[in-house]
Amino acid sequence: MHYHIILTTKCNSKCKYCYEKSMNDFEANIKKNYNVDLSPPETSEINILDLKKFISKDSNPVIVFYGGEPLLEINKIKEIMDNIEVPYRIQTNGKLLHKIPTNYLNRMDKILVSIDGNKERTDSNRGNGTYNLVTKNISTIRNRGYSGEIIARMTLSNEYSDVFEQVLHLIESGFSSIHWQIDAGFYVFDYDKEKLAIFVENYNKSITKLIELWIETMKQNEKVLKLYPFIGITESLLKQEKTILRCGAGHSGYAIRTDGKIISCPIMSWIEDFIIGDLNSNPNKIKSFQFADRCKNCNIKDICGGRCLYWNYLSLWPEEGNILICKTIEHLVIQLQDKISEISGLIEKGVISYKDFEYEKYFGPEIIP
Repeated sequence: MHYHIILTTKCNSKCKYCYEKSMNDFEANIKKNYNVDLSPPETSEINILDLKKFISKDSNPVIVFYGGEPLLEINKIKEIMDNIEVPYRIQTNGKLLHKIPTNYLNRMDKILVSIDGNKERTDSNRGNGTYNLVTKNISTIRNRGYSGEIIARMTLSNEYSDVFEQVLHLIESGFSSIHWQIDAGFYVFDYDKEKLAIFVENYNKSITKLIELWIETMKQNEKVLKLYPFIGITESLLKQEKTILRCGAGHSGYAIRTDGKIISCPIMSWIEDFIIGDLNSNPNKIKSFQFADRCKNCNIKDICGGRCLYWNYLSLWPEEGNILICKTIEHLVIQLQDKISEISGLIEKGVISYKDFEYEKYFGPEIIP
């Protein structure tokens, strides 16, 4: 089980698709259908011994440090790591990466760093100077000997559809692990059908182009780039396996709020309806969530899994907007399905292997953007 520990709700960035949008009043719409709880403290007040006792009940726990910006609470991170021996991961904006002491850094096997592609795009979304600071900090920890996986976390707003260009930039900059999320369907006010339709059309074209590059890299370099949406879906297609929510939210991964309450998904931490326990609960017996009714008759539900728990249940956009977003997922799945025989052929020839598509599930990378 993966546990996202929300160390703080504070952040040292003001990203367009997070801070700016959250300043708009969409809360009232959610309150129509859900109970909102804004009482948790800004900074984690969980008791480390209680956390240790809770975690010890799980046979295979993984802790993911999460925020806000978790590195604003480095001392809390150190306290947890000093007392609990489990695998660690972290999701961060990367601005404070250089401040993690080396002995703690090397125990974080995977680091997800927010970067949206090239300097222009990243700085436009996340603030001037962000790109240079983040790339500098990544170089710094590599030079200090960090050998774990560093995953670029991209966010695509519905005004930018050039996933091919931005992923290509990151690959050329040295990233081999990348995932992206489409920032769509999470804010009531952020809906424009005409604009969304244009985005979907252009995004799908860009995805097709990126898949072609991915396959060509397998052929030419005998290497499978760890583009998480591609490897996740391809692995399932190769194994002919069904899936539920691919992020793990509400069934294989949970969040621990700053007050110690356990919730199905970190971005739903203030919605009481999705609180499923606390640190006194048995992690093997807490409630699980599947995809909502709107997905049950979808013909790709067993490969998509429901996209996102928050998006799936809250449905903040009109259904016509959700259908447009679903077209991006359908296109992605169909394009990869069309490549399975070619990929299987490369595996049979020994150019690549099944193992190249294996990955750790539920620690953060998006499989369904």
